[in-house]
Amino acid sequence: MKAESGQTLGEFIIENQKDFKYSSGELTRLLSSIKLATKIVNHKVNQAGLTEILGAFGSENIQGEEQQKLDVFANEAFIKTLSQREVVCGIASEENDDFIRIENHQNSEKSKYVVLIDPLDGSSNIDVNVSVGTIFSIYRRVTPEGTPVQLEDFLQPGNQQIAAGYVIYGSSTMLIYTTGNGVNGFTLNPSIGTFYLSHPNVKIPEDGKIYSVNEGNYALFPKGVKDYIKYCQEEEGDRPYTSRYIGSLCADFHRNMLKGGIYIYPSGTKNPNGKLRLLYECNPMAFLAEQAGGKATNGFERIMDIQPTELHQRVPFFCGSKNMVEKAESFMK
Repeated sequence: MKAESGQTLGEFIIENQKDFKYSSGELTRLLSSIKLATKIVNHKVNQAGLTEILGAFGSENIQGEEQQKLDVFANEAFIKTLSQREVVCGIASEENDDFIRIENHQNSEKSKYVVLIDPLDGSSNIDVNVSVGTIFSIYRRVTPEGTPVQLEDFLQPGNQQIAAGYVIYGSSTMLIYTTGNGVNGFTLNPSIGTFYLSHPNVKIPEDGKIYSVNEGNYALFPKGVKDYIKYCQEEEGDRPYTSRYIGSLCADFHRNMLKGGIYIYPSGTKNPNGKLRLLYECNPMAFLAEQAGGKATNGFERIMDIQPTELHQRVPFFCGSKNMVEKAESFMK
């Protein structure tokens, strides 16, 4: 994939479309709609504290988590924008009980793509001005074109993803994505509203010195995870490692991808199967990690080989530098 610093995101998508095996212009329109929604959400996130957008919305999502006002805003923004480009036949969001059939245009059933999205990852941190993000995953539908989209179009293993990425709304706003030909990152210039290629051909270091896990749940962790944490804390060789845990997956993953490290959200917490959702968080991050030379597993098997059985399925998640993930897996055995 051709990547030159200074290219705009739009230029990059068009120039590299030939490397995408389903090249037809539709993916360009789809990624452009995600780019537009990102700018809308970014503007609202940057207004937080100045407008009545902070705080709880007053309802819970399907996971039983209290929705924040920005959760609802981001969800509506992405659904509305994705629905208007006539390339998506269905959307599944972490914030909705069920998937959404797009039926607002004459080509809706002929559209080839479904999008799964976590509109505002880490939103519980927004009130204290900690980085939040958006995570997205794109698949080709498996049911026949011209028919209504079905649940099976969304319950595909991660190895069938054709594109995935995340946006991080922090000190700068970045969009990082892959179509299976490496990982590239783009930074928003807020003065003109344009994303520019700032991180071409991102690679995760094979080793790192950061481990990211909520150690407040230590007593509930499986023995293998406890033993790995002890290993990280031992004074030997290049250890002890540094513990860094933000609580926003996008922020933790982004730091570890650039600096080298491992992110762990295991089973055995208050959520027996872990907290992270396979379809909205783990699969897209696993795709990015592998494309950058890293690794993602549930502690025993590759994340992207897991066959989903439900939209909001949760799985344990070990992701980051290849050697660190493999070392953690050795403790899990």
